[in-house]
Amino acid sequence: MPLYRPFGCAHDLPQNPAGMKRFSSSDHPSAASALLSGRVSRRDFLRGLGTTAVSAAALGAQGFASELAQANAEKIRGPGAVPITLFVNGERRALTVEPRVTLLEALRLHAGLTGTKESCDRATCGACTVLFNGDPVYACSMLAIEAQGAEIETIEGLTKSGELTRLQRAFVDQDGLQCGFCTPGYAMTLTALLRKNPHPTEAEIRRACAGNLCRCGSQPRIVAAALDAGGHPTAAKATVIRFHDHALA
Repeated sequence: MPLYRPFGCAHDLPQNPAGMKRFSSSDHPSAASALLSGRVSRRDFLRGLGTTAVSAAALGAQGFASELAQANAEKIRGPGAVPITLFVNGERRALTVEPRVTLLEALRLHAGLTGTKESCDRATCGACTVLFNGDPVYACSMLAIEAQGAEIETIEGLTKSGELTRLQRAFVDQDGLQCGFCTPGYAMTLTALLRKNPHPTEAEIRRACAGNLCRCGSQPRIVAAALDAGGHPTAAKATVIRFHDHALA
């Protein structure tokens, strides 16, 4: 590979060295003619480079101005209450809330759907889980105004006919709850899983419930309920350990 000398007025360069931009007559006539003749001075090179930089900056400024104009054209809503429409459990609900109101607050305080629980209010426990277009989300971390146009499903929407779902019956059969405060969130998370995967493994169930927390320590029974709902055999609700079989005996 030949060595290239530093750019200078008196130094000649090979034609079209690797990485060098080809100049056209529209960029700079003198630079283009110099390049075609095999001579590129430092001054011509910097002129061409400056023209390219100015053109790129102009295009960037035009794009930024276009985005700014689009943002200014959007209607500002708030800070007072504004009307919104939510599609919850198959029904349209017209509410009037402030833009800062979360989906959790809108469901509990404005729509009267108190099955969705508020616990940590910082997206760590999963008690407020609802289905957003079929996917489990934390209702405490989404603004109600952002949920417009989406299909939202809460724990109340699972039993419209008054009959428990297979998963809900499994929660009862497997003692999958104690205080019950986290149960709606777990039920919604596992409902989404079972709809996509009717027969999940224990590992898949635990992975799906990684964002839910039971402070009573009922996770083993919750996993058993999900396995039961998925058609997998589970152990009996109570296991009697004889004294002589105990490790400490």
